Amino acid sequence: MKTLVIYYSQTGNTKKVADAVFGAIQGEKELKELSEVDTLDGYDLIFLGFPIHAFAPPGPVKLFLQNQCQGKRLVLFMTHAQPEDYQELGNWIDTCKAVAEGAEILDVFSCQGEIDSRILEAMQSNDDPYMQKLVEGAVTSKGQPDAIRIERARAFAADVMARYA
Repeated sequence: MKTLVIYYSQTGNTKKVADAVFGAIQGEKELKELSEVDTLDGYDLIFLGFPIHAFAPPGPVKLFLQNQCQGKRLVLFMTHAQPEDYQELGNWIDTCKAVAEGAEILDVFSCQGEIDSRILEAMQSNDDPYMQKLVEGAVTSKGQPDAIRIERARAFAADVMARYA
């Protein structure tokens, strides 16, 4: 079985998770940035990681999910600025999964990642009550993903491989 781990990372959070996922996979495997992937042909299983931006996948990931993933077996992993128990996180994950219409999504992992300080500052200066609610969770993201979250990512990938390899 040939497995591909793809990631899109702007601040390094998702790359850390991708490295953990990759390390837990046994057998023939490759790790690539999204910009390095031309085709998914020849891979039996694809792990795709990205940050959640504005409650959805970032533009390049959205296009990739829509145009490259039909009929593929996908495992998604995501980072975001909110704690994992944030009430609306499930809706954001569902939005990301819906973008991959036509793919077979086998499982999903998500964890908190540190928010870019410039984005946090912009959020803090916004008077919208919903934005202020998001700020409350985002300020807890400093130093994330931590070692515990990275280990959870490793365990998740090992479990996926045990079930689907």
